[in-house]
Amino acid sequence: MKRFGGVCAAGAVILGMIAGGVLLSGQVQPPEPRRGSGASVTGAFEGWFYNPDGSRSFLVGYYNRNSQQILDIPIGPDNTIEPGGPDMGQPTHFLPGRQWGMFTVPAPKDFKPTDSYVWTIVSNGRSNSIPLRLHPDYVMSPFTEIAVGNTPPVIRFEQGTAMKVQGPQASMASAPARSATLATPFPLTVWLTDDLKFTSGTSAPPSESRAPVTVSFSKFRGPGAVTFDKPKPAVEKLPAGEASSGLFSGKATTTVKFSEAGDYLLHIIANDYSGDGGGGFGCCWSTALLKVAVK
Repeated sequence: MKRFGGVCAAGAVILGMIAGGVLLSGQVQPPEPRRGSGASVTGAFEGWFYNPDGSRSFLVGYYNRNSQQILDIPIGPDNTIEPGGPDMGQPTHFLPGRQWGMFTVPAPKDFKPTDSYVWTIVSNGRSNSIPLRLHPDYVMSPFTEIAVGNTPPVIRFEQGTAMKVQGPQASMASAPARSATLATPFPLTVWLTDDLKFTSGTSAPPSESRAPVTVSFSKFRGPGAVTFDKPKPAVEKLPAGEASSGLFSGKATTTVKFSEAGDYLLHIIANDYSGDGGGGFGCCWSTALLKVAVK
């Protein structure tokens, strides 16, 4: 990922947000302090990257300034990406705090650096918008941190299968589908592998208390409340006989309850030793989506 002034592009976005406002098409929005509830939500443009096939995608997260209030904002005037929207794959469920690289938006082949998408979120009576542009200062490499050769963890929904997600590639189109019922808690297990490399601003080794891979489960979209018995379960290291390729192999399990029937999207994010947001770099974490039809 390109860096300027000693700060990476993704870091510049969030630092600007916290310290003094959000850059909106050349305008600076007055700062808004974080609250328990009643504050706003702002999208966070992490940067853009080249896919293996040469296409380009925007990587986007958000910052919910509420420390306690979780917001559900349906796709529409209060949660829209334009032009081409309102639905471009963004979340409708917003967790408290800073959430890094939650989803991607594909850039059309003819998209120019002067073109932009704009994500607008209206929450608690406040409207915030951010532009998504192919500016060269914001190009990133989410699949490999070149300096140390670090790559994101691999997420699988079935052990040993060739189908996997690696990198921030959460896609509704390719998300696997499952079914569940209101009466029975839904068991959810993911298998994870990682190269045990990490990225940080120093050459210090990772803390012994930090797990090689951590995983978080959350609601991404859906009509009702979603409750995980363990939203951040421990990743259990697999025995040598069950381990997949990679220096580390593990699995994490949670159970999910839904408050009402309907179609849901669950979001899974796996971080390596680098931690949330890749330790301030645009690599290395992976995101996946799972469709669940609840009857």
